[in-house]
Amino acid sequence: MVSGFDEMGSEGAIRAPFTLVDEWLKSMPAERRETKRAEAELLFRRIGITFAVYTEGGDPERLIPFDLVPRILAQSEWQFLARGLGQRVRALNAFIHDVYHDQDILRAGKVPAELILHNPQFRPEMVGQSLPHNVYTHIAGVDMVRTGPDEYYVLEDNCRTPSGVSYMLENREVMQRLFPEVFRKARVAPVAHYPDELLETLRSVAPPHCDGEPTVALLTPGIYNSAYYEHAFLADEMGISLVEGQDLMVKDDVCYMRTTSGLRRVDVLYRRIDDDYLDPLVFRPESMLGVPGIHYAACAGNLTLCNAIGAGIADDKAVYMYVPEMIRFYLGEEPILQNVPTHHCQDPEQLRYVLEHLDELVVKAVHGSGGYGMLVGPHASKKELEEFAAKLKAKPQDYIAQPTLSLSTVPCFVESGLAPRHVDLRPFVLSGDKVRIVPGGLTRVALKEGSLVVNSSQGGGTKDTWVLEV
Repeated sequence: MVSGFDEMGSEGAIRAPFTLVDEWLKSMPAERRETKRAEAELLFRRIGITFAVYTEGGDPERLIPFDLVPRILAQSEWQFLARGLGQRVRALNAFIHDVYHDQDILRAGKVPAELILHNPQFRPEMVGQSLPHNVYTHIAGVDMVRTGPDEYYVLEDNCRTPSGVSYMLENREVMQRLFPEVFRKARVAPVAHYPDELLETLRSVAPPHCDGEPTVALLTPGIYNSAYYEHAFLADEMGISLVEGQDLMVKDDVCYMRTTSGLRRVDVLYRRIDDDYLDPLVFRPESMLGVPGIHYAACAGNLTLCNAIGAGIADDKAVYMYVPEMIRFYLGEEPILQNVPTHHCQDPEQLRYVLEHLDELVVKAVHGSGGYGMLVGPHASKKELEEFAAKLKAKPQDYIAQPTLSLSTVPCFVESGLAPRHVDLRPFVLSGDKVRIVPGGLTRVALKEGSLVVNSSQGGGTKDTWVLEV
């Protein structure tokens, strides 16, 4: 049985933001609901909205399950979140700039130096390299959960190559097609302008040499990447070229794109390739995905890479523990959004506590993603607990542990009808000449009853996220 804070409320006590949707759901016959669910799936198939899982055999291309019941935030709730998100990402960018320059926060002892300087996400190649507006993570996806009416926690900061914004946009498009009458009444804040905001952000961080409109391109690993649909979608929406490594070359520390009319200089590259594979002259020499010399073009100030090489130091799950201190150190403010209390297993005392309470905690690999390398203690078997305990003892520095939060729920359509399911939220924060945040974000839902794992690769789905304008 799912329990905890339900964002819609309960029968006879529906929360104000959901009043209209509650009336709409009650007026919808079961037959129409099933028809609309089928229409939604057909729309997603026609549009081609898929993600790829290459580890389970069979057809790797999957549709992310989409639930018709929107997740709704009041304008006051969103304004609070937006203030906290902007504050957090400003501090993260200040931190990344600092650790590659003066390292004031390390010398002040606010963040352990060994945690940064010995971290595989710290890129010594970026030391001393300054970027336009001192921005390193231009596109951040901040994963959040809610546990009560006024209780929000940040789970992690995705500062490298966060994905999912295409689903946010297409979820909205599908809902508007299926239920236009509800949108007319609800006065939902739009999200369709996200590609325009993204393009403006990318242009705003162009190198100083750009006199006219900078040339922006999106670099993808190719069609076999799990997020390739999103890469193609965003490039098309922004009206920019989608390129692979073989489409680019670097000459005299300048990046060029091969076109049918010859070479064209590229000023800003929105890259969706991890650091390790970006430049075989600097990182993995066997990489066929990147562009030889592209790091040197960026260092010479002739190209801006978004997100910057080395930005991943800010979304390490052990570094996450220190983000509240970063906010105080760089901004002189108290954090608006809370962190989840976190134990770093590298510390012997904290490791001992985690091992003694393993069945109560969520344990995550410091460099893990996608829900992999993770243990949800309350839902784990005795064998799984024993196996994870052995992993912790063998490599404690690779793990952090957190209490199991009572994630909020939102009603979903399941086989038996409406039922609550746990959700999280990934808003997207754009940083360039200013901070831009489109209202809402990607709501991911754990469709399995009682599950807390929302990742699409682990059986999760998505919902449209509505921020009411009034």
